[in-house]
Amino acid sequence: MQLQSFVAGKWLAGTGGGVALRDATTGEVIASATADGLDTRLMLEHAREVGGGNLRRLTFHERAALLKELARYLTEHKEELYTLSYATGATKGDAWIDIDGGIGTLFVYASKGMRELPDSRVYVDGGVEALSKSGGFVGQHICTPLEGAAVHINAFNFPVWGMLEKLAPTLLAGVPAIVKPATQTCYLAEKAFRRIIDSAILPEGSVQLICGAVGDLFEHLTCQDVVSFTGSAATAHKLRQHRIVRANAVRFTSETDSLNSSILGPDAGPGSPELDLFVREVVREMTVKAGQKCTAIRKAIIPATRAADVLDALRAALAKVIVGDPRLPNVRMGPVASLAQRREVLGQLGKLTREAELVYGEAGQAQPLGADADRGAFLPPTLLYCRNTAAARAIHSVEAFGPVCTLVPYETPDDAIELARRGGGSLAASVFSADEAVAAHLVLGLAPFHGRILVVSRNCAKESTGHGSPLPHLVHGGPGRAGGGEEMGGIRGVLHYMQRTAVQGTPDVVTAVTGRWVKGARELDPGTHPFRKPFGALAIGDTFTSPEREVTVGDIERFAQVSGDRFYAHMDEAAAARNPLFGGRVAHGYFLISAAAGLFVDPPLGPVLANYGIDGLRFLKPVKPGDRIRVRLTCKEKSLRLGAGYGEVRWDTASAGNRSGPADPERSGKSTSAPPGSLRSRRWRAGGSRESSCWSGRRAGRTRAGRRPTAGPYGIRPAPRSPA
Repeated sequence: MQLQSFVAGKWLAGTGGGVALRDATTGEVIASATADGLDTRLMLEHAREVGGGNLRRLTFHERAALLKELARYLTEHKEELYTLSYATGATKGDAWIDIDGGIGTLFVYASKGMRELPDSRVYVDGGVEALSKSGGFVGQHICTPLEGAAVHINAFNFPVWGMLEKLAPTLLAGVPAIVKPATQTCYLAEKAFRRIIDSAILPEGSVQLICGAVGDLFEHLTCQDVVSFTGSAATAHKLRQHRIVRANAVRFTSETDSLNSSILGPDAGPGSPELDLFVREVVREMTVKAGQKCTAIRKAIIPATRAADVLDALRAALAKVIVGDPRLPNVRMGPVASLAQRREVLGQLGKLTREAELVYGEAGQAQPLGADADRGAFLPPTLLYCRNTAAARAIHSVEAFGPVCTLVPYETPDDAIELARRGGGSLAASVFSADEAVAAHLVLGLAPFHGRILVVSRNCAKESTGHGSPLPHLVHGGPGRAGGGEEMGGIRGVLHYMQRTAVQGTPDVVTAVTGRWVKGARELDPGTHPFRKPFGALAIGDTFTSPEREVTVGDIERFAQVSGDRFYAHMDEAAAARNPLFGGRVAHGYFLISAAAGLFVDPPLGPVLANYGIDGLRFLKPVKPGDRIRVRLTCKEKSLRLGAGYGEVRWDTASAGNRSGPADPERSGKSTSAPPGSLRSRRWRAGGSRESSCWSGRRAGRTRAGRRPTAGPYGIRPAPRSPA
C-alpha cells in the first residue's frame, strides 16, 4: 500500500515506488511512502489563503472548542491506532504515551484556550504602559497570528504525539499547519491524520500532510511562515542554514539530540527510597520505546561511593525486562523502529565503548520472545560504566538513540553538575534526593543548560510524572545541543506562532484595538445601571458612578465584631496614632471592599448571576472615620462561554475617598509598610478587576437538546436570554 499525502484538500499519491516501510518486529513491508511530484508551493498557498483565513476568523475560544471536539473524536477512534502502533515496535504502554498522550495534549490546550485566552482574536500581552504624564498617550503589546503556514517536521519515535503536540498550539494560535512526519513511521501518523480529516471538524485548509520528503517546500517560505523541527542536530543545522530561511528570517525552532542526565543525590544511600526510585527511573527510561526518547536518560550520574550498589540494583532490575514482540502482553520492551535504526545505535555504541565498559547487555545479541532476532530490529538493554570521567569525551557528545545508558560516578555535587553540563545543553535532567538544600544546589547549577528539571523524592514519587515525560503545561526544549528551541509550555507555545507588536496611541485607540477598556479611554453612559443590561447589550466602556457613603466609627466596630479582625489600627486610637502609615484609627480594608460592593451592586433579580472574584487589589490610602467613599464601575472586557449558556464580564472597579481619583486596577494584592516618619495622606483608594458571570442563554431558556440549562461553574445557572 502506498501512503498518500493530503494536499490542498485532496488525498494524492506521490510518483514512483517510494520507500518501503517495514514492521519493526517481523520485517514485513506494510506500506511505502513518497512525496515526489507534489506541488509544495500550492500547499503553502492553500495554507496561507484558505486555512489561515478560516482560522483567523475564529476567536481563541472557538479554536479551543475545535481542539476539544477533535480530541474527543480521536479518543473514539484510537483503538485502530493502537493496533497499527505495534508495527513501530511500541508495546501497549509505549503506544499509550504516543496516542493517549497526544490526544491529552489536545485536551489540555483546549482547556487552556478557554481559561487563559480571551474570547477574541487578539492576545493582550502584559499591562498598559503609560507613556505620558497626563495618561493620554499609552502603549500596549498585542499578539496576532502570523499569516503564513507552520511547517511541522516530526521525529519517528512518537508519530501521533509528535504531530498533535505541535498542532494543538499552532491551531489555537490561528495558524494552519503542513505536517511532515518522519518517513520510518509515517504510516501511523497518516492513519491518525486521516481520522482528523474524516472528522470534518477543522476548517478547510487548516492542516495538510506530506508522507515523504519535503521536496522544494523550503524554496517558497516567507517571513510569515514557521518551521518547527524535531530530529537530529545535523539535519536541523542544515535546514536552519537554508538560504531562504536565512534570507527571509523564517522562524525556526528545533528540538534535537540531547544527552540527558539523572543525578542521584549524595544523601541517597543503600535502602533509601530515593536510590530505589532512581534505579526504577533509569530502567524505565532505558526500556520505554526501547530508549528511543529525546528525553531518555543517557547519563546516570551517581556518587562514586554508591557505584557498586547502583550497578547491582540496575543489573537485577534489567534482568527482569522481557524483550520481544510488543504484541505479547508480557513483553516489556519491543524493537527499535527499524533495522537501519538498529545499525545506527550499534554504531554509536561502538564509539561509547572506547571509553566506557559494557557492564550489562551484549551489544546486538538480543533474544526476543516470540520474534525472529534476525528479522526484527531488536537490541538488549545495554548499560555502560565510565571510570575515567575526566578524560571521557564520547559520553558527552555521542547519543546512542536506543536502550543505552552510561553510569558516570561523581565525587561532589559540583562535579555532578559539571558532568551533566558537559552535554552542551539538554532537554531534561532529573535529581533524586530527599535533601532540599542539595536538590536546590543541583537545580540551580543545571538550569542554564537544561529546558526542564525534575526533582524526585519519597515525598512526591507517587505523583511524579517521570523524567522523560514532556507535559503540555511545561516547556519542552533546551539550549545548545538540544536545539535552542521551545515547544508547548502552555500558552507560551501558542505565542511562538504569533507576532508581538507594540501599539502606541490614545487609550481609546488601544481599547478599540484590543477590545479591552483601558484607563483613560472614554467612559460611556449606559442609560441604566450596567447590571440591568443583557450581556449582548452591555458595551465596553459602560460606566456607573455610585453616590458617596460616609465611613463611621460604628461601621468599623460592627465590622470588627462580625469579622473578628480587631487589629490595633482599627480599634486602638492611641496605638494607631503611632503607626507611620495611618496616624490614627482607620477602617478595615475588607470592610471598604464590602461597602464598595454595596454602592455598586444592583439588588433586584436581573442578568447578573454572581460576582465571583477580584483579580487585582491594592489599598493605596487609609480611610478614617468621617471620610466619604464612592465607586466607579466600568465594563472592561466581555467573554461569552461557548455552549455554557452564560458569559463573563470583567469590570474595572475603582473606589475613591475624599477627592482621590481612581486607582490602577491591574495591580496584584499586597501589603505595604513604611519607615517611621513617612507621611501618608488620609485619602484611600482601592482598585481591582471584578469579574461577573452574566447570563447569555437562549431566549427560550433551553439548550440545543431542548432541556433546561444546568448549573454552570460556581453553581451559576444560565439565565434564559441570548446575547444581542
